[in-house]
Amino acid sequence: MLILKNSTQAETWAKNSRFLGEAFPVESAEDAKAKWQYRKQNYDNGGHIVYAFAVGPQQNILGCSDDGEPSGTAGRPVLAVLKGSGITNFMITVARWFGGTKLGTGGLVHAYTEAAQAALEGVETVELVEMSRLAFIVTYPLYESVKRKLAEAGFSVISEEFGSSINIIGELPAVNAEALKKTLVELSNGKISFAESTV
Repeated sequence: MLILKNSTQAETWAKNSRFLGEAFPVESAEDAKAKWQYRKQNYDNGGHIVYAFAVGPQQNILGCSDDGEPSGTAGRPVLAVLKGSGITNFMITVARWFGGTKLGTGGLVHAYTEAAQAALEGVETVELVEMSRLAFIVTYPLYESVKRKLAEAGFSVISEEFGSSINIIGELPAVNAEALKKTLVELSNGKISFAESTV
């Protein structure tokens, strides 16, 4: 599964109606709906802003809306383009400015599909990497050695708390988690214990 590196937009036309398709990253269904609401409030198109989104490692959470267009003519075609992209954690919106000529249901499906496809033409993607979060406690004498091992494993520190010992929380690619834990256990003679969750 892929994720977006950038946001894109593209303009298409159908019988004098203008369509603005946009693709951009989102983190959750709530984030997607907030970004759609922003467009509803700020786009002076007097009409429809259709959307579809996917979030989760395998596009686990999906959503779409026709936003007043005839049922199935807008949100579903955009969602079909999105699902077929192999990309997750992103959203496509398509705003329509009515040009005075009705498109009919088949025309709407074609126009919204074309706008969604056009929005994806300029996207850049990277592979989605599953991450694991680790929390552990380190003694001061081991701190510098542990930090070197963390860097080698691609571990990103989220927080460090310095007290009688050092509490470290961070994340790294899930595929590296077991090897790092083994390395740190050996380095500390079994004195380091972990809390782990996949994020």
